Amino acid sequence: MSIDDPRPVLVTGGAGFIGCNLADRLSSEGHDVLVLDALRRPGVQRNLDWLLDRHSGRIHVTVGDVRDDTVVSGLVRQAGAVFHMAAQVAVTTSMTDPREDFEINLRGTMNVLEAARQSGSRPPVIFASTNKVYGDLGDVPLALTNGAYQPTDSAIKAHGIGEARPLDFHTPYGCSKGGADQYVLDYARSYDLPTAVLRMSCIYGERQMGTEDQGWVAHFLIQALEGAPITLYGDGHQVRDILNVSDAVDAYMGIWKNIERLSGRAYNLGGGPDNAVSLRQLLGHVEDVLDAPLDVRFSDWRAGDQRYFVADRRAIDEAIGLRSPIPWKQGVAALLQWLQTERAGSHAPVTVQA
Repeated sequence: MSIDDPRPVLVTGGAGFIGCNLADRLSSEGHDVLVLDALRRPGVQRNLDWLLDRHSGRIHVTVGDVRDDTVVSGLVRQAGAVFHMAAQVAVTTSMTDPREDFEINLRGTMNVLEAARQSGSRPPVIFASTNKVYGDLGDVPLALTNGAYQPTDSAIKAHGIGEARPLDFHTPYGCSKGGADQYVLDYARSYDLPTAVLRMSCIYGERQMGTEDQGWVAHFLIQALEGAPITLYGDGHQVRDILNVSDAVDAYMGIWKNIERLSGRAYNLGGGPDNAVSLRQLLGHVEDVLDAPLDVRFSDWRAGDQRYFVADRRAIDEAIGLRSPIPWKQGVAALLQWLQTERAGSHAPVTVQA
């Protein structure tokens, strides 16, 4: 499907954080959007209401589950392209219920791929994968510098972790997403289905209803605004290259617009070295912005946690010519302002500066 194809675009998980931002962009650019979402996570109904309010004539909603192959097949047959965002998203949940994690992430992805293959129209399938496919990266030598782990290898320090890094699935979540990642790529090779994979680092931004288990940037800000405790698992020096959701949507749109050229490829997607920040550094910045101390507590490391992950952006930047990502302090300030607006009336406003 080209971007001029009149058929609608399917976004599974389209009421979720990244999914609703992607659906909003697609609708704003004139595409009809099929949203499939089980509406299981807190906050997603609000995201869906927001989408319908902004694009009532272009958003077409099916409340359903990617595990239902009949529902998935019916939607894929209508679609000219599929962005597969629906997932079980938390490592912690996968540890307590690995079977459901498998069913949603791996079998759900198989339902999407088989529906696309059997449709006969070769709709592109673009899959939201994760940096967790690389495991805990425990073999990457690190040094603690200014409250953040940094690689001692000069190439990794300069650019981050590239796609040549061997896959090493840890935790049931890593296995289910990693298996799905590989199936998506193989359907390009085995069935000539145009597919691509984005292995994302930490995405943050507006419409993120973060929890302790997933969406940690928004979760930290919500806890800070409420004066509630914030628990760091591990020592808090672990580093992530946080990426604003608008930049992530740019990447998904760019991959779709070039899918025939880029089919069968996986790309790492994050903020890159310029947007790398440790958990402690981010909380210190929030304390400065709010001019108030935070109640920070500590607990044990969680399974599969990476002490350092920064995406090497060079491959995706070269492939689709992405703009420079929004600087993390600017993006976090915007998210903080949005969260305050969402909570307006219950707290006095706080002036926020990047």
